[in-house]
Amino acid sequence: MAAEARGALVTRWPLAALALKLVAAAAQPNADPAGRWNFEATLDGKPIGTHRFVVAGAAEARTVDSQAQLTVRILSIPVYRYLHRANEHWQGECLRELSADTDDDGGRQHVKQRYEAECLMGFAYWNPRLVTQRRLVNPQTGKIEEARFEPVPDRSIPVRGQPVSAHGWRLIAGDQRIVVWYASDNGRWIGLDAEVKGGRQLAYRLLPEEPQP
Repeated sequence: MAAEARGALVTRWPLAALALKLVAAAAQPNADPAGRWNFEATLDGKPIGTHRFVVAGAAEARTVDSQAQLTVRILSIPVYRYLHRANEHWQGECLRELSADTDDDGGRQHVKQRYEAECLMGFAYWNPRLVTQRRLVNPQTGKIEEARFEPVPDRSIPVRGQPVSAHGWRLIAGDQRIVVWYASDNGRWIGLDAEVKGGRQLAYRLLPEEPQP
């Protein structure tokens, strides 16, 4: 059972006319990438933890901090834990520096790397222009992966208890198959779905906003 649960989160952790139309919608100017996202993560509908993203600063010197804390339980017993913390420095649309620590159920990995030779994005779901990319930096490994995006049918996504119309894109990178959802009206990132090992469903949905200090 523990081995099955451990594999459940191994995603590794992004009609041509329709595709072009959706690219334009996703990259609309009013979709400012800066902001905070506080997601609840669920596996087959059951809460397993949170993943938070904070994107700050002007475009020419932007920082991104992300932190994931996920635990899969069977009969209330923890059988799999995943902890990930990453800090990124961006210059415009280009990831320039990545520092990340990951504890994948006891397997630890540290990455500290600069990217100066070319302009690359990480798995920057918060930036709707991500869907125009063909190569991405994996924030857990620091490695560059080939990627492609395919549009999926629009649907309604629950956002803090309210249904929101969304455009979806399926990211295919290595063994990952992730659908990223952006609000139809302003291009903001509002959710994520992925099918993981064993056909189980991983989902990110926004939690209620925290009061500002």
